[in-house]
Amino acid sequence: MALNPTHEIHRRRFGRNVGVAVVLVGFVALVFALTVVKVTRGDPMQAYDHSLRPEMLPAEGGAE
Repeated sequence: MALNPTHEIHRRRFGRNVGVAVVLVGFVALVFALTVVKVTRGDPMQAYDHSLRPEMLPAEGGAE
């Protein structure tokens, strides 16, 4: 006794699954594209990990 997925609910479920898959793939592609653009621009990437960085210090001899 084989299960035949010919019922109407299977077609609707398949359509929803395809829609969710397309949206998920689009979101992953968007995040990947943004990552590639950010990396290839060459901007210095620094994390905000609560550590002191030299560029955060005020310039010596500058106007205060």
